Amino acid sequence: MVKVEIVEEKEQHDSRSPYSSASSSRTSSSVSLSSVGSELDGEESFYERIVALADIIPPTTRQSISNRLGKTAGFIKGTGKVVGNLVWIVTTSALLVGLPLALVLEDEAKIVQQEKEMLAQQQGAQMLAPPGSIYPPSNQQKGVTPPGF
Repeated sequence: MVKVEIVEEKEQHDSRSPYSSASSSRTSSSVSLSSVGSELDGEESFYERIVALADIIPPTTRQSISNRLGKTAGFIKGTGKVVGNLVWIVTTSALLVGLPLALVLEDEAKIVQQEKEMLAQQQGAQMLAPPGSIYPPSNQQKGVTPPGF
C-alpha cells in the first residue's frame, strides 16, 4: 500500500523562481505561466528544446525508434529505386517499340490515302471521258501495294 505524506514548504524562497513568492501557498498561485514562457524564449532555441526532450525518452526506446526510422528510410529508398527502374524500362521500351510502330502506321496510312486518291482520279477520268476514249473500262482495279505485302 502507498502512504501519502504532506511535506511542508521551507521558509527559504528562491527569488529567481517564477513560482515562488512571499504569499504563495499550496492552493493558490499569483504568477501566471505566460510570464514564465516569455522569460525562456530568449534563452533557448527550438533545437535546444528538442535536444533536451531526448533525456525524457529512455535509451532503449530511442534506439528502437532510431532502428525503425532507419528501416523505414531504407524501405522507402529501395522502393523508390525499384519504381524508378520500372519507369525507366517502360519508357525506353515504349520509345524503342512504340515509336517505330507509330512511324510505320503513319506511312501505311499515307499509302492507303494515296491509293484512295488514285482510285478517285481514275473513276473521275472514266466518267468524263467519252465512250470511245483511250481509257478502256476496267472491272478490276489494283491499288499500289507496298513492298513486303
